[in-house]
Amino acid sequence: MNTQDVQQILLQREAQLKYELVHQLNQQTQPSAQVQFNMSLTELIELMSEQRLTDTPLFGQLTRLDAALCQLELGLYGLCSDCESDIEAERLAADPTEQRCAHCAEKYNQQHRHELKLSH
Repeated sequence: MNTQDVQQILLQREAQLKYELVHQLNQQTQPSAQVQFNMSLTELIELMSEQRLTDTPLFGQLTRLDAALCQLELGLYGLCSDCESDIEAERLAADPTEQRCAHCAEKYNQQHRHELKLSH
């Protein structure tokens, strides 16, 4: 997949997530505080942080999308955020916002599971 194809996929995902978020937040907020569809990803992420919605799946999806778009802009898209090796093409095809190669994702998930067990 070339850069333009990836960018198009990510922008479509952005529009979809923004629609979901704007719809969800507008049901929860006062009419005077209506969330606008034309807000940037950064503004939406900040708003979700202010609304204490950082534990929601949508917040995670937005932050991963924001990271992927930034990486694409910097020419770093497709590189693992941990080891900087190439992320496997099939992982990126399954999730264009993937941040880790299979090896690092497995290590991260094992560590995260261990941390969750310790915190309970």
